[in-house]
Amino acid sequence: MTTFTELGLPEPVLRTLAEHGYVQPTPIQAQAIPVIVSGRDIIGAAQTGTGKTAAFALPTLALLGPAAGKPRCLVLVPTRELAVQVDENFQKYGKYLGTKTALLYGGVGYGAQTKALDDGVDVVIATPGRLLDLYEQKILNLSSIQMLILDEVDRMLDMGFIEDVTRIINYCPKQRQTLLFSATISDTIGRIAGWALQNPVTVDVRTGLGAADTVDHAIYPVDVFQKYDLLLALLQRSGYKSVIVFTRTKRDADRITEWIEGHGIPVATMHADRSQSERTAALAGFKSGKFAVMVATDIASRGLDIRGVTHVINYNVPEHAEDYVHRIGRTGRASAEGEAFTLYSPDEMHHLQQIELLLGRPIERRKLESFRYYSEPQLQPGGPKAANVSRKRNR
Repeated sequence: MTTFTELGLPEPVLRTLAEHGYVQPTPIQAQAIPVIVSGRDIIGAAQTGTGKTAAFALPTLALLGPAAGKPRCLVLVPTRELAVQVDENFQKYGKYLGTKTALLYGGVGYGAQTKALDDGVDVVIATPGRLLDLYEQKILNLSSIQMLILDEVDRMLDMGFIEDVTRIINYCPKQRQTLLFSATISDTIGRIAGWALQNPVTVDVRTGLGAADTVDHAIYPVDVFQKYDLLLALLQRSGYKSVIVFTRTKRDADRITEWIEGHGIPVATMHADRSQSERTAALAGFKSGKFAVMVATDIASRGLDIRGVTHVINYNVPEHAEDYVHRIGRTGRASAEGEAFTLYSPDEMHHLQQIELLLGRPIERRKLESFRYYSEPQLQPGGPKAANVSRKRNR
């Protein structure tokens, strides 16, 4: 088995890894780190939860070496929460190199961010909007960037950042090393890589986009006006310890939060219209166990390191089939078992068909025993019979 000592990392980085008990790299780390250390551009295809952040942070620190006080690396990410997570990784692994980082994202004031830049930094970690604000105000200079890292590129494109990302790439020096990481590789991402990267090496450790074997997932057909009631019934009967309820819209997230809180259940809320302090408090409270339930849009479906989630409930069927896999992948992680339920109404048939096409098989339909349906739920003709949600795996 490969160990970190065989990957060309310097002693200060290896010392930090040893302190944290990290000995063997994950597949994306084992394959990507030597390529990056050699100075090559890379396209890394890896799903959330595979150790992707360390796969680019460790070799980047190896190449940058001791602190120099000017921005030499730019890491571009789609969300504030992911920016914080990447920053934590660089600070942790760069402990003995004195690496200084600047964390740039919107929703907060400029003061602390401009001070960090003025004090001198080695690594800038940013969301597209705030980075462009600071660049256009001439507060941030990108002329010294040697390494450009584009993380969760598919998510950035989903969020409409393609023009911003293109501008930022063009603002960076042409002579640089570029690392592109994404959970999926679309034609659009391929076109970006075609002009932004130089002769890249592709490292693809995806094992096929599908539901993990550790996730027991099912569809619960229900009329749209009974979704709130069925959601509450599932929460009451699933025996959850930590559950994320995903919604398609921010308005739904707020309404569901009010509904759950109205039944005496403490709940956190995560979506783009919440202030940064509210989002930070919600995520911290959910991770600590203060809130056993978090209602979120897809802002929480990728990238974030949230462990111990026992259940995922989709209040509605995701519009994009791949989002289904990312959402239910928040549970059943690190060999733990989890359950994922999706509330399905007839108007969502097309979205469900696309998900089943992606997975290559139908998803089991279930009927919740003793729940008072206004109309009999439509189970798949010729498919699995309705199952009782009380059937749970041993944990």
